[in-house]
Amino acid sequence: MTSTRNILVVAHALRDDTVAAARRVTAALVAAGARAVFSADDRAQLGAAIEEFDNTGTLGIDVPVDEIELAIVLGGDGTILRAAELVRGGTAPVLGINMGHVGFLAEIERDELDEAVHRAILGDYRVEERLALAVRVQDSDDSLIYETWALNEATVEKASRERMLEVVLEVDGRPLSSFGCDGMVVSTPTGSTAYNFSAGGPVIWPTVEAMAVVPLSAHALFAKPLVVGPEATIAIEVLERTNGTGILWCDGRRSHDLPPGARVMVRRSPEPVRLARLHPAAFTDRLVRKFRLPVEGWRGPISAEPETWAMHEPTESDADPATHPGAGA
Repeated sequence: MTSTRNILVVAHALRDDTVAAARRVTAALVAAGARAVFSADDRAQLGAAIEEFDNTGTLGIDVPVDEIELAIVLGGDGTILRAAELVRGGTAPVLGINMGHVGFLAEIERDELDEAVHRAILGDYRVEERLALAVRVQDSDDSLIYETWALNEATVEKASRERMLEVVLEVDGRPLSSFGCDGMVVSTPTGSTAYNFSAGGPVIWPTVEAMAVVPLSAHALFAKPLVVGPEATIAIEVLERTNGTGILWCDGRRSHDLPPGARVMVRRSPEPVRLARLHPAAFTDRLVRKFRLPVEGWRGPISAEPETWAMHEPTESDADPATHPGAGA
C-alpha cells in the first residue's frame, strides 16, 4: 500500500463552472501534497484545466481503486452515482459537492467548495454506510447471465412502449402476485427519493434498513408499494407469456435485456456504499430543503425528550371497547 494520498476527483466536465471547480480542487490537493486522481474519461474531458499539474494520476492505470482514500464529486446525483461506480471494489467514501439542481445525494452546495476540500484534506469528515443492492439475472434455464449492483434502485421495465410486461413477484422464495405492468422498482432507502418517489413509493429514512418494491402502472388490485426487510430476497420473473421483452436498469446507468423467462433477483449487497458527511444535518431538514417543502405553522421542537415522556397508565375506560369509536363495528 502506497503512502501517497490518492484522492479521486469526479466532475461533470461538460459544464464550464464544473471544469473551473475541478481545477480549483486539483490545485488545492496538489498544494497539500496529495495526488489528484481522475478516471481516463474525466482526464480527457477536463484536458487543459488539469494538465499543468504534475502530481496527478489515472484511476485503474497508475492508481488502483483500493488505493483511493476519498472521492470528491463535482456535479449532481448522476455524477455521484458514477463516482460510486468508479470506487466500487474499494473502501473510499464519496463526498458530493452539488453543482446541479436538486443534488439529493450531495453533501454540500457549490459555495462551500473550498471549505469542503480543506476538510477533505484534513480528513475531517465522518463516513456513513448506505445499503446497496446485489442484482442477478437468470435465464429460463436458471443459468446466471448477468450480475451487477445498485445504490438507488434496480428496475425491471418493458422494452417497448406498446406492450406491457407480464411478471410474477416473489419474496423470500414464495410467490406473492402475478400481473401485467409497465415495470417494477426495487429501491434502497437512499434511492427512495429518486425513481421510487416518482412512482409513488414511500420515502425511507437512510437509517432504516429496508427495501421498497413498487409496481409501475400495474393491472392488478393488489399492486401496492411494499417495504421488505434488509435480508429479504426479491425475485421478478418475466413470464413466458409476455409478448415482447423487458430491460433491467440499475441506477439508470447499467442495463441488460430481459427475454421472456428471465428472472431478476435482488437482495442486499454485502458491500455498502460509503458517503462522506461534513454536517450532521437531520434527514428531515434535507427533505425540506431539497424539495422546498412548506413548514409554515410549525410550533417548534417538543419541549421534552421522548425518554422523559410519562407512560400512559391504562384506565378502566381503556379496557371497555364500548367507550372507543368504532366499537361493535
